[in-house]
Amino acid sequence: MTDDELEFQKIYKTFQPKIFRYISRLAGEHEAEDLTQEVFIRVSQGLKTFRGESQLSTWIYRIATNAAVDRLRSPSFQLTTPKSFLSDSTGEDEEQKDVLTGEKTPSAEQQLIRKEMNECIRDFVENLPENYRTVVVLSKLEQLKNDEIAEILGVTLDTVKIRLHRARARLKKELETHCSFYRDERNQLACDLKTAFDGFRKEY
Repeated sequence: MTDDELEFQKIYKTFQPKIFRYISRLAGEHEAEDLTQEVFIRVSQGLKTFRGESQLSTWIYRIATNAAVDRLRSPSFQLTTPKSFLSDSTGEDEEQKDVLTGEKTPSAEQQLIRKEMNECIRDFVENLPENYRTVVVLSKLEQLKNDEIAEILGVTLDTVKIRLHRARARLKKELETHCSFYRDERNQLACDLKTAFDGFRKEY
């Protein structure tokens, strides 16, 4: 096995789970396997010309973003693919984090509220414009820094900040408008997610 093959295997082992998760969040789990394979074919082909002008992770995320966006914009995807991008496959620990801040909630009651809120947010994030959804996923779910996101997307730092601000504002507005919390028969906090999202769909 050559040094290049060993290097690629190491890169694949390190980044494949992250890229699979990232693409699942952008384009859906049904697209993630094929797109992730496509991404690492491109990575393998491009390693010889990769000059380290950016971080390796940034370069790989840029390839993944371009692959996912190309798929999202394809006519076949628009016509045939139902939206179900941000699944619950992100894991129990992440479900206990605020999608917008990434911070863990301190109390059991707050954890439940945040869990319900995150479920609402997932639905609304799926329906954000593509450029807003991408920065939200990169920033709040992949936890990348704004300068890294700017490099991945090929935009200015100010553009990233503006998109994040507008995405947060839109999500906040939709949550306040459509998501109402109540206590169920077990006196536990809950949110009528279907009613909330159905109301959202009627408006858009």
